[in-house]
Amino acid sequence: MSGRPEPPDDGRVRAVFLGSGAFAVPALGRLAEHPLVRLVAVVTAPPRQAGRGGQWRLTPVDEAARALHVAPILTPPRLRHPDAIEAILALRPDLAILADYGQIVPPPLLDLRLGALNLHPSALPRFRGASPIPATILAGDATAAVTLMRMDAGLDTGPVVARADVALAGDETAPELEARLAELGASLLDASLPAWIDGTLPATPQAEAGVILTRPLRREDGRLDPARTATELERHVRAYVPWPGSHLELPEGRLVVSRARVAPAAPADVPGAIVVEGREPALATAAGRLVLERVTPEGRKPMRGEDWLRGRR
Repeated sequence: MSGRPEPPDDGRVRAVFLGSGAFAVPALGRLAEHPLVRLVAVVTAPPRQAGRGGQWRLTPVDEAARALHVAPILTPPRLRHPDAIEAILALRPDLAILADYGQIVPPPLLDLRLGALNLHPSALPRFRGASPIPATILAGDATAAVTLMRMDAGLDTGPVVARADVALAGDETAPELEARLAELGASLLDASLPAWIDGTLPATPQAEAGVILTRPLRREDGRLDPARTATELERHVRAYVPWPGSHLELPEGRLVVSRARVAPAAPADVPGAIVVEGREPALATAAGRLVLERVTPEGRKPMRGEDWLRGRR
């Protein structure tokens, strides 16, 4: 925490922001400029080692907070540890705001004077949990949403404060949709805060129907299963960028697929076979062909599918 003396209270709401991933960065930027809010702390995950060199990397929120110079930065390994709770409550926050943080928020922070608000990138109660953006793409939804909810002790079960929807073109990758929803969520938060602070914005309980719970993605989720349709697998490729990615296990090794499209099947197609679609390779599936436009063979650099096909034995 910074050793600078704390300025006197000026009537603004004292808020603590909790976030780690890139989705949270635009919301942090809006809060830093909001006339009714004074950020007293930014809470984010600790730096971690990544890459071949094992270099320490800050979270996107940590990097953004340092650039903004708006508040002390706290990086507790476990938010529920008594020391972490005590450090945050010592700053006398009125409100907690969370986006893409990744840890359970303990009751003392849920019970602040103005509660705790969470920006969640789905139309709650649809796609609660850890991976709502990939789930939206996988489902082929025509729209996506960001929901501002008041947090309770459950997993994304709290009452809804506000929501914004956006139409989808059907070709978005997960990073593209995340960036779009991050800006939408930041605007939603910015517009909702005045009425939330003065008590005129109600929180409406979520519907009991339509609940879908998503889980953290695992490495094995990346396997492309030819028993599914080409349409489903094309969504799979877009939804699982960059993690866990999409891949096929072939006799010559793993083939990572980073861009694909759907084409009609041929009568002789056998699901699981690599066939030729024009000049490009394609995976025969249960319905249609998945044309492999951009691939990375095991141990090699990314390349066009047709270049890989040309060199394949």
